[in-house]
Amino acid sequence: MDNLLMLRGARKLVTTCANVQPGEEVVIVTDFAGHRVAEAVAAAALERTDAVNIIVMPPRSIDGEEPTKTVAAAMSAANVLFTPVKQSITHTYATRTAIGNGARGIMLSQFNPNMLVTGGINADFEAIRPLCFKVGELLANCDKVHLTTPAGTDLRLGLKGRPSNPHCGLVRKPGDFTTVPNIECSSSPIEGTSEGVIIVDASIPYYGVGLVKEPIRFDVASGRVTRISGGYQADFLDQLLARQGDPAVYNIAQISFGLNPHCPMEGVMLHDEGVYGTAHIGIGTSVLLGGEVKTLTHFDSLMWKPTLSLDGKVVLKDGKWLLPEAEVIHSGRA
Repeated sequence: MDNLLMLRGARKLVTTCANVQPGEEVVIVTDFAGHRVAEAVAAAALERTDAVNIIVMPPRSIDGEEPTKTVAAAMSAANVLFTPVKQSITHTYATRTAIGNGARGIMLSQFNPNMLVTGGINADFEAIRPLCFKVGELLANCDKVHLTTPAGTDLRLGLKGRPSNPHCGLVRKPGDFTTVPNIECSSSPIEGTSEGVIIVDASIPYYGVGLVKEPIRFDVASGRVTRISGGYQADFLDQLLARQGDPAVYNIAQISFGLNPHCPMEGVMLHDEGVYGTAHIGIGTSVLLGGEVKTLTHFDSLMWKPTLSLDGKVVLKDGKWLLPEAEVIHSGRA
């Protein structure tokens, strides 16, 4: 029964999300933790095309570590790429090359079998798409950004000239990539412009941190985290980043907003980052997002009830988008 339920979700990934066509080369990159999801996706993909390939590699040691050369070569030849892996390979040159070669990418970091059955996979991705792209339009056409939260986040940054990244869970054109099921829209701040304080009160779904037990504070100056403070999770994160030996791991790489009303906050990356009414700040690598920094890792820090001001205009208030396109969520239709 579990396999049948998983297959239903896998079919949604293959058909609704990726739109796999007959004859397309499908490459599924997985590791020892993601094989059940990989097998379900492969079974669904075989209903659409005979060219389905599963590649298994050892888990990466940290999120953002490059896959092996053999895996990277297979990724670069794909028409459609799925990545059910434990440690994210989204922010890698291998993924950037595959997308640049025209692959349509469905990134599935930390995607577990239950996520094929419950939670964000049950969203109406097509219905939410207009909101996702509207947020993208606003981010792509603004200069000054001000983000605040009731917990104490107060961050200013610049986006002028930077593209937005609306990930609505659907890929249609060569070079499109998205994460599923989270649904988010992001942009990459201009290096050196971020200033202020980030208070993480929801989750850091990387490195085993998960749901935040005590708020974590990032002090930010000249585009980089300068101090990390809080409880034992903050200490762990501070020590982990220090061990990387590269100042670029502190780069403010991303500002993003969750747009999926079906995603729960549970300490799992692709659910947490999609929770409607949250924001997250990505730290580290930014090259896949429109930025200029490639370093050893990338992680996201989530917060509740954000208020967002773009060039002085409030478009998101306490986690609720003040946009007509958001009505499909507020009315419960998505």
